[in-house]
Amino acid sequence: MKRRTCLFAFTFTLLLSIRVTGQQLPVWDNAAQKSTGTDWLISSAGYKANIYQSKDGKDIVLYNGLLKRAFRISPNVVCTDYQNVTNGRQLLRAVKAEARLIINGHDYNVGGLYGQKENAYLLPKQVDQMSAHANDFQFVGYAITPITPYLNWKTRFWMPPVKAASGKKISFLYRAGAAELQGLEVRIDYELFDGIPLIIKSLSIENKSANTFKINRVVNEILGMVEEESAVVGKPDDMKKNQGIYLETNYAFNNAMRYALSDQVTHWKTDSNYTSQVNYDLQTPCLLEIYPEQGPGIGLKPGEVFNSVRTSELLMDSYDRERRGLEVRKMYSVIAPWTTANPIFMHLVSRNDEDVRRAVDQCAATGYEAVILSFGSHLDMEDTSSVNLMRWKKMADYAHNKHVFIGGYTLFSSRRISDSDDVIDPKTGKPGGAFFGHAPCFGSKWGLAFRDKIKNFFTQTGFDIWENDGPYPGDVCASTTHPSHTGLDDSQWRQMEIQKDLYHWLNERGIYINAPDWYFLDGTNKIAIGYREVNFSLPRADQKILNRQNIYDGTWEKSPSMGWGFVPLTRYQGGGPEAVLEPLSEHLDDYKALMMEYYGAGVQACYRGPRLFDTEKTKQTVIDVIKWYKKYRDILNADIIHLRRPDGRDWDGILHVNPQLKIKGMVMLYNPTGKAIKRHIELPLYYTGLTTIASVSEQGRSLKVYHLDRRYNISLDCVIPANGYTWFTIE
Repeated sequence: MKRRTCLFAFTFTLLLSIRVTGQQLPVWDNAAQKSTGTDWLISSAGYKANIYQSKDGKDIVLYNGLLKRAFRISPNVVCTDYQNVTNGRQLLRAVKAEARLIINGHDYNVGGLYGQKENAYLLPKQVDQMSAHANDFQFVGYAITPITPYLNWKTRFWMPPVKAASGKKISFLYRAGAAELQGLEVRIDYELFDGIPLIIKSLSIENKSANTFKINRVVNEILGMVEEESAVVGKPDDMKKNQGIYLETNYAFNNAMRYALSDQVTHWKTDSNYTSQVNYDLQTPCLLEIYPEQGPGIGLKPGEVFNSVRTSELLMDSYDRERRGLEVRKMYSVIAPWTTANPIFMHLVSRNDEDVRRAVDQCAATGYEAVILSFGSHLDMEDTSSVNLMRWKKMADYAHNKHVFIGGYTLFSSRRISDSDDVIDPKTGKPGGAFFGHAPCFGSKWGLAFRDKIKNFFTQTGFDIWENDGPYPGDVCASTTHPSHTGLDDSQWRQMEIQKDLYHWLNERGIYINAPDWYFLDGTNKIAIGYREVNFSLPRADQKILNRQNIYDGTWEKSPSMGWGFVPLTRYQGGGPEAVLEPLSEHLDDYKALMMEYYGAGVQACYRGPRLFDTEKTKQTVIDVIKWYKKYRDILNADIIHLRRPDGRDWDGILHVNPQLKIKGMVMLYNPTGKAIKRHIELPLYYTGLTTIASVSEQGRSLKVYHLDRRYNISLDCVIPANGYTWFTIE
C-alpha cells in the first residue's frame, strides 16, 4: 500500500510541473462543433471526447457532442458553462468555487472567482469583471491524459461484449494560498467519456509539508444550478431539484437496494446570494454540493495523499422515466462494466461435502454455471485452519473439473462479536447503536482479521464467488482503541476504505461479488432486485405474480444482470407445502414458470435448496429452460422496456432491446388468469434501432413482417395461454 501512495505522489508532482502553456490544445470553434444528430442510446459512435482552449486562451472547454463544460482559468479556475448539447439546456446560473475544504476547522475554497452580482443567470462578459481571493487554493497548471480504468478488474464469467471506456481526463492543479496551509497541493480531475453525456469529478490532496493536517470535510463539487421549479413559498425538502443532471458517487450504503435511497453525499442547498429568486424566503434548493455528511475527519500526515469520492455526473435529456432509466443503466455499463457479468447459479443448502458434490454434478448436467453455498450451509470462510482450507480447495478443484464455478456466503454486519470489537455508540460510549443494533467495527482487530481471512480463503481455495451479506452499512464508531481509526470523526471514512480495499482486491482476481448494498462503483456485481423475504412463504401462485412485480419495479435503474431474485425450493421463513417446490417433480409446472419469468427477464434467482432436479423429467425441464436462455442470452440480458406492470387481472410484460444485436428485441408476455386471453398490444420499438420494418417471430416460428408507425411502434395481436406465457423475437 505504501508503494502505491509513493507512486501517486510522484505522479502528482510531475503533473504540477506542467504549466498551462505546456500543452497545445485545439482551438474551440463553437460554430464548427455540431452534433451527429443520432440518439446516443441507439448509436454513440460519433460522440468523441475532446478538450479545447478558447481563441483568447482564457477558457478550457470539455466537449463530446453531448455535453459541454467550460472553465475560465485566469485569475483562478471557475466553471462558467455546463450544458446539455442534446437539448441545449444550460445547468448553471452562477459561478462557485471548484471545491471547498475544511482543514483544521477552517474553510478554504479551491479555485473560484468572485463578483457576480445577479445570480439568476451568468453572462460570459460578467466573468471578465470577476476577481480571485488570495487565500484560496490557486491554479498553477493542468495536464491532459486518456481515461484509465478505475479498477483493474477481471472476470471469469459470462458477460456481453463491453468496450473499455474511453475519453479524456483533465487535471487542474492547485497550491495553497493561505500561509497556514503551505505544502498542501490539490488536484481536481474531470473525466469526460466518449459516447455518453457523462463527467466524473474527483479530488486529491497531497501533503508535502512536515505538518499533519486534519481534513474535516471535502466538498468535491459545488454548482450554482438553475432551479427546477418556481415556488413563491415552500421548504427546500418539498421542492423539486434540478432534473437535468443525475448524480451518483461511490459512497453509498443503507440496504435500500436503490441508489437514491443509499446516497450519502448529495446535498441540495439554498443560495442566499441568489436574491432575485421567486421564493420569498430564498429557500429554493438550487445550490448543489457533494460531500459525505460524516468525515472524512482524517489526519493527513506528511507524504500522504487523500482521494475524495468520485462523483459521476450524467446529464439527462428527458423527464421520461424509461429514458432516464436507460441512460443510468448505460452509465453503469460504461463506468462499472463488471456489473454486466451474469453467471447462472444455484443457492445450495448443504449439510456435508457430498451435498456439494451432488449439486456440482447437477449443475454440470443441466448447464448451470455456478453453485453458491447459501447461508445455513456447512461452509465457514472464517476458519483459517489448514484442514478447512484444504477441504474447500479440494471441493473447488472438483467443481472446476466439472467446469462449474463455486462460491460461498459470509456475514459481516448484524452480528455481535465482543465489547472490544463492536461499534461503540457515541451517545452511550458502549457497544450498540449500529444500523443493525450490534455490529463489528471494520476498523477493529476483529474487522481487520475478517478482511484478511476472506482474502486468505480465496487465495488458498480458488473459490470464484463471494456472497457478502451484511456488508459494512456505514456505522460510525466512537472507539479510540481500534487500530484503523482514531475516533468518531474518521471512523466511517476509514471503515469504507477497508470495505473498498477488499472489493478492489477481489475484483483484481476475478472474484464475483453478491452484496446487498450499493457498492457497484467499487466492484460489487449484483444486489438483491428488491423483495420482501417473508413473501416466499406465500403460495406459489402469489409468488409468481409478486416476482414479476419485483422484476418490473427493480429494473428501472438496474440492468437485469445487476439484481438477483429468489425461488425457495425448500421451506424458507415459514409457509407450508403450498409455498415450496419440493418435491420438484410434483410442482414441475410452477418450477418451470418461475424459471421462465426470471430467465425471461435476464435476472438470476437464488434457487435455494439441496438440488436442481429429482427425476429425469425434472432434469430435462431444467435443461430445456437453460438451453433456451443460453440461446437468447444476449438479448435477454439487454435493457428492459417496461410494457405493463403485473396486477393479476390481465396480461403483463417486458421488452428487451439492443440495437447492436441481430435479434434487436425480445418480448415476454404473461397471463396470470385462468383462461387464455387474446390481446392487441402496442410494442414501442424505438430503442431497438429499427425505423421502418420489423420481422417478428413467436417462439422461434416463422417470421412475420410489421411496418413501424411514426412513433416507431407496431401493433401485435397475440394469444397468451391460461396461467402461462409466450415470447417473441424481433429482428
